[in-house]
Amino acid sequence: MPAGVDDLCAVVLAAGEGTRLRPLTERTPKALCPVGNVSLLDRALARIAGLGPSGPARVAVNACYLADQVVEHVGNRAHLSVEPGDPLGTAGGVAKLKDWIAGRPVLVGNADAYLADPAAEPGPDIAALLAGWDGNEVRLLGQPAADPGAPGTFAGYAFTGFSLLPWRLVRDLPVEFGDLVRAVWRPAETAGALRVIPYRGTFYDTGTPADYLAANLHAAGGDALVDPAATVTGRCRESVVGAGAVVHGEVVRSVVWPGATVRAGERLHEVIRAGDDLTVPAGRAWSHWTGPRVSDDVDERRTFP
Repeated sequence: MPAGVDDLCAVVLAAGEGTRLRPLTERTPKALCPVGNVSLLDRALARIAGLGPSGPARVAVNACYLADQVVEHVGNRAHLSVEPGDPLGTAGGVAKLKDWIAGRPVLVGNADAYLADPAAEPGPDIAALLAGWDGNEVRLLGQPAADPGAPGTFAGYAFTGFSLLPWRLVRDLPVEFGDLVRAVWRPAETAGALRVIPYRGTFYDTGTPADYLAANLHAAGGDALVDPAATVTGRCRESVVGAGAVVHGEVVRSVVWPGATVRAGERLHEVIRAGDDLTVPAGRAWSHWTGPRVSDDVDERRTFP
């Protein structure tokens, strides 16, 4: 871990409903949706562990929507913050953890961010976010936006899922619904205390079926990624097939969730299959970031100032 952040803690935001992924998220929280046969939440925890922090003293996960599933999945791997009622948003979720953060700088990651850099393992791929940090400025991980002047961008960059916050800006956050954009990032930007650190790899926010499929296809690397515990007697190309899935038909550029079934004679193309008969069309699988998205912990459909 870079010098100067030895006391860093991390928060993974996993409380959102994933409304744009419905009906996939009607029974499964978005943080537990698999990408490349690994849940988004596990990918975020592994990336943070790759930087150093791990365990409930250094890493926290918040939960709200279908919280019991998130709590069970995390177990004792992280400190858990369960939000009763509706999600508190990105700022409120961090604020609820102030007693746990307890004066430390905090790395905040969105569970729904898919990141992959062929030149670096998870963790080291975002280490530039911490390198040379003075402990005072806010840092965001970002990529050049298709429209540098679009709402929701920062200095021409689109946010890619991770931010670094000093304790002094976390300390006074109210424990109520709010987003980090308005509560922390924009004020820091106005004060000249926000810096965007470029991410050189691939990013998808996985918020829509199209982007969720695209992230899975990227994880598959142009091949068929089939879990060893799946049964495939049919044809599978450029797809991801989860553990316990049964594929007797044809699957092309699609995702078959763990335990799902593709019957003989069925042909799936650019869809997500869950269970025995839930099929969600993905439409076009976008090849890059396409809008000012932040997280389901804040209303993703909202345009940020």
